This record gives sequence, structure tokens and C-alpha cells, in this order.
Amino acid sequence: MKFVPALLITVALLGSMPADAKKKPHQTKAQKAALKQADVAAQSIDLKDYLAPPLTPDNTWDLDLSDGGRVVIQLRPDKAPKMVERVKTLSAQGFYNGLNFHRVIDGFMAQGGDPKGTGEGGSTLPDVPAEFNDLPHVRGAVAAARASDENSANSQFYIMFQPMLKLDNHYTVFGRVVQGMPYVDAIQRGEPPASPTRIVRAILASDPAANTPPSPLPPVKAPAAALPSGPVTPSSSGTAPPSGTPQQ
Repeated sequence: MKFVPALLITVALLGSMPADAKKKPHQTKAQKAALKQADVAAQSIDLKDYLAPPLTPDNTWDLDLSDGGRVVIQLRPDKAPKMVERVKTLSAQGFYNGLNFHRVIDGFMAQGGDPKGTGEGGSTLPDVPAEFNDLPHVRGAVAAARASDENSANSQFYIMFQPMLKLDNHYTVFGRVVQGMPYVDAIQRGEPPASPTRIVRAILASDPAANTPPSPLPPVKAPAAALPSGPVTPSSSGTAPPSGTPQQ
């Protein structure tokens, strides 16, 4: 039979193996007890504490961009209720409609939400206190931009192109892109960009109008001004940026 030679080869190989290789690794009583304890601990972990909640229309933030794409963001009121409420309030007012992504650093993040387009503006509402949490600055994370004061977030936000975990617990992450990340990747780069990508409409999925196309925006010129707030890269001289600004 054809399988006999293969069987004989296998037996021969096993017979030629060192005796120690045939034995299972020896475990001490302490090691066995530790493994058993670890198994018990693992069974007691509730994975729901580490998973995002279900995506619901009232916590789905749709950004229709001037490049023709829609970015869908899951908001996390369970982690940053005040900042999520601010975004909802401003979106209902139409505040974000027409605003530029005024500061876009390749390999880092895209920042928008400033009516001045300079990084110095915000809404007329009071600043939002810091809500630092355990949501990481991974690709697609959406966080509140601020000045050096930890409690100075207002309307501006940024979306991460790449992970930057050193920003964790220094900025309020309040959501993450769950659909349309290629449109985020296509946002025009620059500080400010020569032809900035604009937010045509920011709207919650629970709004009936979210299912209708947004009205087109008139063309505007990108402002040329200093951009002191929000996430920045370190200077070429190697000196640290002002206190409170995240850096690559």
C-alpha cells in the first residue's frame, strides 16, 4: 500500500528524536497553579468593557466632504459625553458646514472645525473641559483640538492618519472613523493647504436630511495665517513646541 513507506519514514524519524524531545515540558506545581489562576481570571473578564458599543444613528456623525466622499464617525458619549454633545449641538446649527481642514500633516492628522481657518477660532459656546479617557490615538481616531490649556477644547477636532499613542490621555478622543477612511486619506495636505478640503455638511445619521445629498458650497480661498493650536510636529531645530500641543 502507498501509505506504508510514509508511515515507516515517520516512525523512523520519531525513533531518531532525542528522548527529551518526546517529553512534554515539565511544569512545577507553582507554574500549574499560576496558569490555572490566569485561566480563571481570563474567564471573569467582561469583553464588553473593551469593545465599542453598537453603532446607532444618534451617535453616528456623517461628514460629507468636498472631494465627494462621506466619512462616517462613531461618537463615544460613554467616554466623552461633553465633547460629543458639543459636536451634536454645532452640527445641528450647521456650524461645520463649509469649514476647511485647515491644518493637515501627512502621516499624522487632519484638523478642522475652525470658522477662522487659522487654528485660532471656535464657536461662541463655552470651552469644553478635558475628558481624557482610555480611547487610543489609533488610525481613524477623532479627538478634540485645544490650546495649551487642557480645558480649552471648543469646536475644533482632528482625525488621525496614523497611530500616535503618545497623545493618549493628553487630548480628548471622542470618536473613530468606521467608514470612509480613504476619503480622510485624500484630504489635501498643508498648513494651510493651497486648495483645502472642506466639510460640505456635518450631520447626525438620525437627522432625516442625512439621506439627502448636501447642497454644494461656493469656492473660497484658503487663509494664510499662523496655526498655533491643535496637534503639531516638532520644529526642525529640535526644540519642543509650546506646552499643551501634541507632537509627532
